[in-house]
Amino acid sequence: QVQLMESGGGAVQAGGSLRLSCAVSEYTSVNCLGWFREVQGKEREGVATIYIRLGGTYVVDSVKDRFTISQDRDKKMVYLQMNSLKPEDTAMYYCAATVSTYCARWSVYDHWGQGTQVTVSS
Repeated sequence: QVQLMESGGGAVQAGGSLRLSCAVSEYTSVNCLGWFREVQGKEREGVATIYIRLGGTYVVDSVKDRFTISQDRDKKMVYLQMNSLKPEDTAMYYCAATVSTYCARWSVYDHWGQGTQVTVSS
């Protein structure tokens, strides 16, 4: 069973940066890692994905100029670098994993971390 643990969330002012980290227990047993976010009362949305073996990434249009996903395979970590943060980025951020190779198909993710809160003030 893959276990994921997020860290790095916090409170920041608009325009600031945060780097979220996700430790993955069974790195080689999954193909894709992703970052999602959820605002209370709204549906969880996919933000970014990475295909572990080849390192290909995808970031949704709404944040692609500000967010970057990366990995460190040796450390079994995946990161989400978030720059120029806006109040609308405020959400609980989740790391997720899947054995599927369809990394940008958000519904295939079936292993989840507990989440880390990001709060951006204006």
